[in-house]
Amino acid sequence: MDRRTLLRGGAALAAGPALASPALSQGARAAPLRFVPQANLSSLDPIWTTATVTTNHGYYVFDTLYAVDAANRPRPQMAEGHEVLDDGLRWRFRLRDGLRFHDGEPVRAADCIASVQRWCVRDPFGQLLARAVAEWRAIDDRTFEARLRRPFPLILDALAKPDASVCFIMPERLASQDANRAITEMTGSGPYRFVASEYNSGSRVVYERFDGYVPRQEPPQRASGAKIARMARVEWNVISDPSTAAAALTNGEVDWWERPLSDLRPVLARNREIRQEILDVEGRLALMRLNCLQPPFDDVRMRRAVRLSVIQENYMRAAQGDDTALWTDSRSLFPKRTAYYRDNPDLMPGSLEAARAALREAGYGNGKVVVINPTDYPDIGPLGQVTADALRRISVNVELAESDWGTVIQRRTSREPVERGGWSIFHTTGSSNTYSSPAMSPLIRGQGEAGWFGWWKSDRAEALTTEWIDAPDDAARARAAEALGRLALDEVATIPLGQFTVRTAFRRNLTDFLEGSTPYPWNIRRT
Repeated sequence: MDRRTLLRGGAALAAGPALASPALSQGARAAPLRFVPQANLSSLDPIWTTATVTTNHGYYVFDTLYAVDAANRPRPQMAEGHEVLDDGLRWRFRLRDGLRFHDGEPVRAADCIASVQRWCVRDPFGQLLARAVAEWRAIDDRTFEARLRRPFPLILDALAKPDASVCFIMPERLASQDANRAITEMTGSGPYRFVASEYNSGSRVVYERFDGYVPRQEPPQRASGAKIARMARVEWNVISDPSTAAAALTNGEVDWWERPLSDLRPVLARNREIRQEILDVEGRLALMRLNCLQPPFDDVRMRRAVRLSVIQENYMRAAQGDDTALWTDSRSLFPKRTAYYRDNPDLMPGSLEAARAALREAGYGNGKVVVINPTDYPDIGPLGQVTADALRRISVNVELAESDWGTVIQRRTSREPVERGGWSIFHTTGSSNTYSSPAMSPLIRGQGEAGWFGWWKSDRAEALTTEWIDAPDDAARARAAEALGRLALDEVATIPLGQFTVRTAFRRNLTDFLEGSTPYPWNIRRT
């Protein structure tokens, strides 16, 4: 389905189906915050999946030991502070007083240890940390420590990792469950409580303020500082049709639409009661991920042929529109405006002719390529459509398997061949900040089946990651990162499709939004 077919029946914006407006007996300031998320919340466990919508949900329900400020520096959050002992081989952490879970139970050191250990199983940065830790040990209910095999100076950066696969703290009884199986109970430690009785996947998600949450005293910055739940209730209205979402925002039936379709931004701009702002100033990277376990992309020559076919402008115009102020090319797996960005025009010439020649050289035998692609995610769906078209142009036997986003993120976990329900390619987007360093980014790690969906295997990539962590200075760290970024792009661990920023749209009576790559719910107020 073409991106612009979403807008057919143009009268929908002015007179299309409207959400039922709640009957409010209280004043406008006490009304719930009504939010339209970027996609359906089909999976609740933010440790099990890296889906951005689930991470956003995680920030409502859970808190973290450390969190980044506006300069991406780690700051204590649930932690009161820490000590570094024994020449960096022992880190002792102490929790703030008064921390409680949503079931009323106190947050204990044992909960934190179990949460960190579960996160370490899934996250690339956490896996690096786990290699360095010999033992996690609870000293008392508020104090615990990590005893290291070798110094790991980035431990706070790991615990504060933002935006995707965040180290959220949950009760030990939940965190002790298998990290490779999603949990469904959402008993959290954050400023909002998940209302399970009102959850309806594909339609509605509800959060209520947790009055037992104890905010920090420092001013809020990104994910750190005071998280004050000024809205007593937040309601997510899942609206897959952009015209319906635009009509709901225009009519005041919702307060905030996270990611308006690019074609509808001019319409929203004409409404004086709606503001559009870029909160995510660092932007997002659009991505193509290939399945390196199964044919045909277990052959690096086939992956390189696909990389040669990528014309980033086509992807950006299809997904983000024609406003070039909002997007740019980014031929690197470290995004622009991050420390390790290096352009690689030779690896990504954007040539269908070169791609056809590479396919012939690889001896492509017409094996089926299945592109799994969402129809309910305007930032991602067009990416898959552009890829399918480009592959057909270079004579690849391609099937575009379209479904809802929840089905995509379930299917991408399969390691089976396409004949048994597997996949060849999926697309996604992620925060530029998440991909800014070798420790945080899953795009360039060569962990094989222990890594991110796609499962690229490279011992050299893992060695370069360790070299980056152990580097004696910034210059050596930059050399290791540059070599790693080049290697991952050459062997096609991931293909970058361009970099973009998002204008979020909200009613003018909402104020005090925080700058950051996630739509943080705290501190927002209604005037």
